[in-house]
Amino acid sequence: MKKALAIDVGGTKIYNTIIDESGKIVGEIEKRPTPKTFDEIKTVFKEIISKYEDDVDVIAFATCGAVNNENTGILGSTGNIAKEYPSMDFKSLSSKPVFVENDANAAAWAEHVIGASKGMPYSVMLTLGTGVGGGIILDNKLYKGKSGAAGEMHFKLRTDNHRKCTCGSFDCFEAYASGTGLRLTAVEMSNNPNITTYDVIAGKQNGCEQMTSIFNKWQDDILAGIIGLANLFDPDVVVLSGSMAEFVDIEYLEKEANKQIVTQPFKVVKASAGNYSGMIGAALLALGVK
Repeated sequence: MKKALAIDVGGTKIYNTIIDESGKIVGEIEKRPTPKTFDEIKTVFKEIISKYEDDVDVIAFATCGAVNNENTGILGSTGNIAKEYPSMDFKSLSSKPVFVENDANAAAWAEHVIGASKGMPYSVMLTLGTGVGGGIILDNKLYKGKSGAAGEMHFKLRTDNHRKCTCGSFDCFEAYASGTGLRLTAVEMSNNPNITTYDVIAGKQNGCEQMTSIFNKWQDDILAGIIGLANLFDPDVVVLSGSMAEFVDIEYLEKEANKQIVTQPFKVVKASAGNYSGMIGAALLALGVK
């Protein structure tokens, strides 16, 4: 059975392991902090690859940042990693084939092949964390757009320049639906600049009326985005992953979205491919598993 060395590159941590073509993790999962400089990141990549490349058929990167349609490199700055990172020559890192994909796209593919959207030709995945990631599957194919940058969740929820987003624009879906968005909503609704997402979640769980109101506003912002995505892509399913997806009411989102869409009914489900879905999806894509 063919195997891939999978490397997940984020702004704060780098993971690696070996994954076979069934999507099974067959190696030790290693974790280290992401270095601050480009040269140090490249050195880490070379160390990982030199240790394992003789045991695998391909090197598969799941990385922050939009990836080109050739799956060879980063299209532009990601903002949360060394500024020179997009210039990384991934192919030069190994004598084995090297495959690169955006981490959210890779996670969406893992869900499509072995996870919550398996058997469903049309799906949208949202990763709700500090920010919001996305991946789109259309007719059993990963949709990347003309350049590779499709699936970025920076469409507008408002038009009054109320809240600045990490992308530099204002009032994007990410600025409201993310964990950061929940905190900002909490600050606005409570007039408490020190309130945290943990305060909101704990307060809601303990029956606090104010915290429940804040949470519901945040969840309805997620709902608005899901409705828009469903109207655009007419999916079989919307998959929610990430640390903040743990807290949302899946049944509520599905019921309310299906009341308001102009397309056909769809499911809302939580991801099931696991915490390492980015590495799994990148490996499956690199190995040509559909």
